[in-house]
Amino acid sequence: MTLAAHFVGSKGSFTLDARFSFPARGVTALFGPSGCGKTTLLRCIAGLNRLDFGRFEIGGEPWQNERIFLAPHKRALGYVFQDANLFAHLSVRDNLLFGATRAARQNTQADKTQAGPVDFDDLVALLGLGHLLERAPANLSGGERQRVAIGRALLTRPKILLMDEPLSALDHASKNEIMPYLEGLHDTLSIPILYVTHAPEEVARLADHLVVLEQGRVLASGPLTETLARLDLPIRHDDNAGVAIEAVIAERDEHWHLTRAAFAGGSIWVRDPGLAIGHRVRLRVLARDVSLALQQNTNSSIMNSLAATVTDIAANGHPGVRLVRVDVGGTPLVARLTARSAHELDLAPGKAVWAQIKSVAVLG
Repeated sequence: MTLAAHFVGSKGSFTLDARFSFPARGVTALFGPSGCGKTTLLRCIAGLNRLDFGRFEIGGEPWQNERIFLAPHKRALGYVFQDANLFAHLSVRDNLLFGATRAARQNTQADKTQAGPVDFDDLVALLGLGHLLERAPANLSGGERQRVAIGRALLTRPKILLMDEPLSALDHASKNEIMPYLEGLHDTLSIPILYVTHAPEEVARLADHLVVLEQGRVLASGPLTETLARLDLPIRHDDNAGVAIEAVIAERDEHWHLTRAAFAGGSIWVRDPGLAIGHRVRLRVLARDVSLALQQNTNSSIMNSLAATVTDIAANGHPGVRLVRVDVGGTPLVARLTARSAHELDLAPGKAVWAQIKSVAVLG
């Protein structure tokens, strides 16, 4: 099942004309540079911005169209801002219960019974908040405050969760702290999450679906793996551009502390993350960490060499650089090469090559 959104209009000198669809479950990342319209689009879905034209419905309920415009408080949504915006005079417990109280006021009696303490306790456990319940927000880290904000939003029992760059105000350590909890939400929630970010690493780690925006327009919308591998999008110019691969832990080499992660078309050896055989993981392979060769090289420190076929070649914003997309048994990879290397290898669509992967990140 998919949801569709379409918004057109101007806000000051900025014009938005965005139409896209996204899955009714999982994380959809709204990605693009600052000022491209990500937050404006999110606020339109929340009813906080009203443009000349807007259309969105969820669960068969229209939130706005040519005749209807529901006020924000009448839309069953949770909204997590860049700043946690907690009530400073309330404890963590009472901040969370504020969301549950709001939901109880809006639901029927049957819904109130269903939204009892089990939901609260489960969410507290999922977000790791049990030891923080009696603290004041001033005594929390940035990552802890955002986890409370997420919990408060979810206790309103929303039909959709909107997250506006929730990690942008956090330092590196706080981002690493909160990521596993966001992954837990991804695996647990049955509602859609729209997640605004300009960070490729957050997209690769959390998203299932990717919407790429530029200057108020949607350039692409599709499944993460395929969309990240496209060579015609501005995301390709980022130094951290790469692809995400869904894999399964298939084998462990205990002597060398390595794990083999298998995916459609092949497998990759990575540093052992300590996960069980059969555990599903997401791998991130950066374009700068992939090189291409015409023959398999066994005398190399590079352990991972995969048979592949060139499918596309494109420029990368600099005359001396080329991006090459290859197919590994149905899984796309992207390599960033010098134009000279691409010429000397005589690369062209359909050519058989070996993709040599120097480094792989296991995202969880």
